[in-house]
Amino acid sequence: MTDTSSLFRPFSCKGLTLANRIVMAPMTREKSPGGIPGRDVAEYYARRAAADIGLIITEGTTVDRAAASNSNEVPNIHSGDALEGWRKVVTNVHVEGGKIAPQLWHQGMARKPGTGPHPEAPSDGPSGITHTGKQVLPEPTDSDVADMIASFARAGKNAKNLGFDAIEIHGAHGYLVDQFFWEGMNIRTDKYGGSVINRASFGADIVKAIRREVGSDMPIILRFSQWKQQNYEAKLAQTPTELEKFLSVFVDSGLDIFHCSTRRFWEPEFKGSDLNLAGWTKKLTGRPTITVGSVGLSSDFIGSLVHQTTSEKQSLDNLLERLEREEFDLVGVGRALLQDPNWAVKVKDGRMDELQDYDPAARTTLY
Repeated sequence: MTDTSSLFRPFSCKGLTLANRIVMAPMTREKSPGGIPGRDVAEYYARRAAADIGLIITEGTTVDRAAASNSNEVPNIHSGDALEGWRKVVTNVHVEGGKIAPQLWHQGMARKPGTGPHPEAPSDGPSGITHTGKQVLPEPTDSDVADMIASFARAGKNAKNLGFDAIEIHGAHGYLVDQFFWEGMNIRTDKYGGSVINRASFGADIVKAIRREVGSDMPIILRFSQWKQQNYEAKLAQTPTELEKFLSVFVDSGLDIFHCSTRRFWEPEFKGSDLNLAGWTKKLTGRPTITVGSVGLSSDFIGSLVHQTTSEKQSLDNLLERLEREEFDLVGVGRALLQDPNWAVKVKDGRMDELQDYDPAARTTLY
């Protein structure tokens, strides 16, 4: 019988104490008509809180910039009805003994013009250019950029008032915050452009702005990635030294936890070491890290999402060995937990034979 005890040790960071190391990864589902998470959303999260999930990170919920969202079905965290919806989500999760953090999201230039709750609004981005380098909008002014940062702070204040236990900033996958990090889309010449340190400072200023609103005891998490949805081979850092420069900006900002998004957690990040991105990040910063990427499954989510292919269940032995030697601290589980709310209970009980292959229909049909 596989020893899974390393997954079920408690974890603490500031005012957050978790019963175990399992994190429900954020997964966009577009199940909130009008941007309002309803009773079904509250029940969806509560089921997982009741089934041994240490921390739930919600699907991306959008900040109050008009062009933050491309869909009326994506939840927001600023309108009155949406806030009441999230309050019920938090209450239901807490009743089940769970902990929950919202993922604060702005899609940036990844949002197609003319979509979302405010189709008339021009999309936001660091430089008004697409990932192909085409200038389609004027570069945002200093005041526009300042309000982009402030929109995350306002969302953070809302999250604190609603009783969330931590906050995650979506700084990955080619969305707004990541677009500032990425030299392919950020050609600014001010303090947010140029070197990797300058480009990272946009995200760091978001961390600082949220901190001013939520106080010192509420953990702030940054989800970041090397890859972009616009280019799976893109990298913010080609070497550990470059990665350290990027990460140091966030250490200095007071960030608490790094959520290191990879498509396959078992892949080494740099040659000469088997450490993955979460492993390198912890080694370079000393901060807690969350690993994520096809946990419990044989292939990454791109195939199941785009090509609608089944992903076979996979042994957890490699993951458990890495966790046991403290390569990272927490484990983000996505599709396996989307399909099966009781995934963690089955792992804890050693019922590995009951784990399932992933069916892409789960994203839209199962709760």
